[in-house]
Amino acid sequence: MTVANVKDVCESTKTKLREAIEKMEAFLNSHSLQQLNPDANPETEEFYKGFLADTRHLLVFSEVAYEKLGICLRRPTFNVDYAEKVLYEVYHTSVNSFFYPKNECYSEDGRYAYTGQDAIRFRKKPTREVRDLTIQLSKIFETIREDLTYYETDYITQKRMQGERV
Repeated sequence: MTVANVKDVCESTKTKLREAIEKMEAFLNSHSLQQLNPDANPETEEFYKGFLADTRHLLVFSEVAYEKLGICLRRPTFNVDYAEKVLYEVYHTSVNSFFYPKNECYSEDGRYAYTGQDAIRFRKKPTREVRDLTIQLSKIFETIREDLTYYETDYITQKRMQGERV
């Protein structure tokens, strides 16, 4: 990719991550396990514990990626190799953490992606706030995933062909 293209992708990814971070922070700062599960149902509590844990992990991964992208863009001379490495990490940490959460409270059902319906399917019926946050984040991370598909496989193939170890 050209320097201008990589820089543009870094800037747009950073903007999208900032939006996702703001949404996750607002949610986590205003919701607790007790609020999400007022009935103290053990099954529901397990679901929300997993959801909150996954959201906190995603927030941390996204904040680290956001900071690294900021470093890329603030350097006096734009380092394409470092920027591509950071974009690869964004794809494989933040994007994958969203679409493949550790606790599997939700999953992406690709069959719905072409119908205009939400592709996110929850393991258990969530509260409106949890559902809204997840759907909003899915739109952000879907866009990032589309922008960074190159970094899913082509980036690694390119580095291996150059004899570099990744």
